Amino acid sequence: YPTWKRTLARRARESQMKRFCRAQTIQRRLEEIEVTFRELEQQGIKLEKLLRDENESPADQQTQWTNQLLYLVQKKNNLMSEESDLMIAVQELKLEEQQCQLDEKLRSYMNKEDTLKTPEDEKAEQEILKQLVEVVNKRNILIQLQEEKRLSEL
Repeated sequence: YPTWKRTLARRARESQMKRFCRAQTIQRRLEEIEVTFRELEQQGIKLEKLLRDENESPADQQTQWTNQLLYLVQKKNNLMSEESDLMIAVQELKLEEQQCQLDEKLRSYMNKEDTLKTPEDEKAEQEILKQLVEVVNKRNILIQLQEEKRLSEL
């Protein structure tokens, strides 16, 4: 088994583990965001009730509650933006995994001697290459989407 094949296999396993760890981190953060959403929602409901029911409260107290409510809305918007970024990252991870699998398949066909390739092998190789180009284009679209989002936030 040539050294370069072992090296490629090891690198593929390492990148797969990195993607797996990254996916776990993203999943954990999405769960944290969901819990925080629920907490913010509860706090918002309490503040809204206070604002509606306590018309006799001092004006500065109502102003304070209004400011707290606005802060909660801002925090929720920030979390929604982060959640959106994480969902894009999940899509990117899926596409990255798909690209690695296609690379591996394509490499196996390309390593085969041309004289030993059947017409089916050549057709399969072309199909894999076509799929690989599609995946790369989808990843490019995601990157453009992230860049547009980043620029709009500035």
